[in-house]
Formats: sequence, C-alpha cells, structure tokens
Amino acid sequence: MEPLSNLKERTKASALQIIKLTEKIPENLTGQIISKQIVRSGTSVGANYRAACRAKSNADFINKLKMVEEECDETMYWLEILNDSQLMHKTLLDPIQKEANELLAICVASIKTVRHRLLQ
Repeated sequence: MEPLSNLKERTKASALQIIKLTEKIPENLTGQIISKQIVRSGTSVGANYRAACRAKSNADFINKLKMVEEECDETMYWLEILNDSQLMHKTLLDPIQKEANELLAICVASIKTVRHRLLQ
C-alpha cells in the first residue's frame, strides 16, 4: 500500500507532542495513570500506521488502519479527560486535540476510500 503523503511524519510528531505534554501533567496518582494511558495510545497511532504501510493486502491495510482509528479515538478520549478534569490548561491541549482530530479524520477517510475501491 502506498503511504499517505507525510502521514508517517505527522503521526510521529503527534506522538512526540503527547510525550512532551505528559511531562506537564501533575505527578499525582490520577496524573500518572492518565499519562501512561495517553502515552501508550498516542504513540501507538504512528506505530500502527507504519504497520499499515507494510500491509500485505487491501484487507490487511484496512484492518491495520482500524487499529490506528481506535488508538486515535482513545487518545482523543484521554485528551478530553485531561481537559474536563482541568488537570491541564486548555491552551496546552487545543493544538494536540486538533491534530488528533485531523489524524482520525484522515484515517477514517482512508478506510472508506479503500473499502470503496474494493467494491468496484
């Protein structure tokens, strides 16, 4: 499968932003739990996208992109929790949430495009 233009770089940059963000989360029990969750899901987006780029078939590509979609959605959930709990200031979260939304939209659109091609 042909990787989407610069999506590998975007997902990696997003993971690095999330890692830096977690360094600013309060070091209480709640902060530690959320940090671990968001680092795991946020870094998994890029790792799973790279795996999708090495897919052996269109069906394999779709399955791997579905994993990317799930990890993006989970990352967005943890970003919302950080925002709603007021553990982090909204101005720190906004650009990361925006990028997560864009990555999710790209992923969903890609899945739809490949599925459409398979039906033709």
